Amino acid sequence: MITSRIIANGILKAILAIVLVTLLVYFLYQIQSVLIYLIVALILTLIGNPILDFFKKRMKFNHLFATIGTLFIFILIISGFIMMFIPLVWSQSQNLSLLNTAEIEKNTIQLFDQIHLFLEGHHIDSLKILKEANITSKINFNLIPNFLNAVLGTISSFGMGLASVLFIAFFFLKDRALFIRSAKKLIPDSHEDQILNSLEKINFLLSRYFIGLLIQLFIVFLLYLIVLLLFGVPNPIVIAFLCAVLNIVPYIGPLIASILAAILTMISHLGSDFQTETLPTTIYVLIGFWIVQIIDNNLSQPIIFSKSVSSHPLEIFLVILIAGFLFGILGMIVAVPLYTILKVIGKEFFPENIVVQLLTKNL
Repeated sequence: MITSRIIANGILKAILAIVLVTLLVYFLYQIQSVLIYLIVALILTLIGNPILDFFKKRMKFNHLFATIGTLFIFILIISGFIMMFIPLVWSQSQNLSLLNTAEIEKNTIQLFDQIHLFLEGHHIDSLKILKEANITSKINFNLIPNFLNAVLGTISSFGMGLASVLFIAFFFLKDRALFIRSAKKLIPDSHEDQILNSLEKINFLLSRYFIGLLIQLFIVFLLYLIVLLLFGVPNPIVIAFLCAVLNIVPYIGPLIASILAAILTMISHLGSDFQTETLPTTIYVLIGFWIVQIIDNNLSQPIIFSKSVSSHPLEIFLVILIAGFLFGILGMIVAVPLYTILKVIGKEFFPENIVVQLLTKNL
């Protein structure tokens, strides 16, 4: 028989559970930076595991020196990227105090005038449309120096985050055997083999996935760089790198990269003749970027991803598409790693299921 005391106890337990969950979420929110450091360090660890094994098996390093060597490679790569951005950051920091928003507004209006003259030459009355939209009055040109200040502030705090990530990654690599032994003590004996096999397989597949992702981004970076160099766009290395990084977001990232490249190309040609120089160069850069995307979408991306996570290209496409509809951009980014984890767990714990057998036949 349900009494008022039982109901009251149930309500109290529910309230207590809600309070505890709320406190946990609030705590995780407060330490979100630490969680990001842990996730990035874990990704570096997954990428570094094959390098660590190479140092130990081929170079005959002991575990400590293999870990130090792996971390040293990471530092060299990160330092290379930082050195690549230093000229751009330095020039922006020098010009920040001299940045004349009135001049930027003047140049932007000049660009609109050039677009108007071009359209007028093709019998399109754009002046009325521009005046009705009143675009220039709606643009806050002070956003540009504010944005540069924000970028410089981010760069100034980047060092602490980088040091934290490398420190955590070092111990993830160095003490991975210790972590495995500790995990074994927490795993129920009845499922120990299944869980350990799953973790080993997940570690192997995700390591291959992130390495494959780096290879794909490097290929896209080189192709973007070639396009920008062909058409003489300033700061081609930095622009190519930024656009390649945007490729981490499937399908949407390349579109944003094309728009970014077009805007930066037009800005770099302010003051030039719009019809004979600015517009043709921008169109050529866009065509070049689209060709790169065709190559990436049909050659490098399907081959690298399908082989790294043992999934069919169509399977990966559908997973990314569904994750995008359900969870947005973040879902698209984590779709493939999360799907790979679920496939491994399914194969270990539900090997008799027909759907699991169909999806995991290549694992």
